[in-house]
Amino acid sequence: MKKTIIAALLTAAANYANAGTVLVVLSDQAQLDLKDGKVMQTGFFLNELMQPVQTFIEAGQTVVFATPSGKAPTADQKSNDVSFWGGDEKARQESLALLDTLKLTSKSGSPAISFAQVQKIGYDKFDAVFVPGGHIPMQDLLKDKQLGQLLTNFHEKGKITGFTCHGTIAMLSAIPDAHGFVSALESGKQPAAPANWIYKGYKVTAFTDAEEEQAKGFLGGGHMKLFPQDGLTAAGANFSEAKPWSENVIEDREVISGQNPQSAKAVAVAMVAKLK
Repeated sequence: MKKTIIAALLTAAANYANAGTVLVVLSDQAQLDLKDGKVMQTGFFLNELMQPVQTFIEAGQTVVFATPSGKAPTADQKSNDVSFWGGDEKARQESLALLDTLKLTSKSGSPAISFAQVQKIGYDKFDAVFVPGGHIPMQDLLKDKQLGQLLTNFHEKGKITGFTCHGTIAMLSAIPDAHGFVSALESGKQPAAPANWIYKGYKVTAFTDAEEEQAKGFLGGGHMKLFPQDGLTAAGANFSEAKPWSENVIEDREVISGQNPQSAKAVAVAMVAKLK
């Protein structure tokens, strides 16, 4: 079933003069491990995924979804708030309707494929990769070895790589010993910045420490093991931040990153401009 879906997606781009194929990478986890053994039910942020997906589709891009195991991703229901669409209820409903049509979160019918399948299809079949936020990338994507291989390939080819909010933390997966580096940070240690990180010195943005402090109510009284800003800075990124909750998109070489939910659509618009 999934082979048929992917074959259709990969050939559909031929109908558009400037079309490409965007690989959208998501976690397949549904909870984030916090400090002191606490956990938080979470997932991808609805607007951070759907506004960019709508932008890609409207531009004639083919969209393929992937998770580490190929299991359906989970939406963070706390993100189903019209404020994340700038108060535009029509836009929120359109996003939810498209998500329902795609059946992305369906446990039995999701079109999501695994990272192993992406590799088998061939990284060259994809023109861009996009990682949305929500807290869940902090659980697994930041240290996923297969994702690190994919990002390294895109980096070497100079292919468009987009991130939004907590999704930017996925850049750490390209550290050769990402698991060890992340584990050290989460335990409160300050490991040396890896000398061979492909994104060393890149100017990027992500959900800021200031925004984390203001949004701590999302954690239900818990505390995160690591913030994106701290992880990226420790790895050697040149972190850039704007006023909390303001749109902020940073472009450096092949990487386009957005600070927060308010920046998600703008990241996709910038990616589409480069794809054309």
